[in-house]
Amino acid sequence: MQVLIMGSGTAVAESAAERVSAVIAANPSATIGVATGSSPLGIYAALQRRVEMGSISFARASAFALDEYVGIPADHPQSYTSVIAQEVTERLGFDPQRVHVPNGRAADLDAAAEAYDAAIAAAGGVDIQILGIGANGHIGFNEPTSSFGSRTRVKTLAPGTRAANARFFESIDDVPRHCLTQGLGTILEARELVLVAQGERKADAVAAAVEGPLTAMVPASALQLHPRATVIVDEAAAARLTLTDYYRSAAVPLS
Repeated sequence: MQVLIMGSGTAVAESAAERVSAVIAANPSATIGVATGSSPLGIYAALQRRVEMGSISFARASAFALDEYVGIPADHPQSYTSVIAQEVTERLGFDPQRVHVPNGRAADLDAAAEAYDAAIAAAGGVDIQILGIGANGHIGFNEPTSSFGSRTRVKTLAPGTRAANARFFESIDDVPRHCLTQGLGTILEARELVLVAQGERKADAVAAAVEGPLTAMVPASALQLHPRATVIVDEAAAARLTLTDYYRSAAVPLS
């Protein structure tokens, strides 16, 4: 795992965007794993600037979202179908037919989850997966105790996760209690992982994921198992790390 400590949230986003851009430059038909929430928004803004300058294009690329709420309409402004359409598909110029979100409205959610994993496999897998991290260490909606071998499935959202997401709804009572999420096993199959975190509220989770033991109680610690995982954080999110001097020295290129 590579850890990069940046001076600001803007620098975090730019560094992550550079990694996504490199994948697209090498393969314009690449498959990008996209995330929702506040953490990746800066990445999408940085990528949009590159699209507008003509340096990259997502016209031939595909995207798979990490998760979706269960039981809210696709056109609900807080459904991840709507959020991905607005923040990713439209801003970055994806072909909407190539952008996929789990079907949280399916009559058979287990079948929809299995079909989603199959669609990722049929696309050749994810080339680079963008990740955020929850204050309790979750990635996607894989809450603590999630199996490292888990696949896309129905999950119950932890009370803290619902409370954190209540700011997007009129009240916490409107936040769905269940979701469809890619499992940790599904996420770990991506060829490259890029996790971003900003702010002191994420500092404990970042430290546990990067320097703590490999444990289902911190789902993001699964990144320790991946051969090409990069964690990019600002100074506030790095505040609980103990090896900051090492991470900074390791980021210096070979002469």
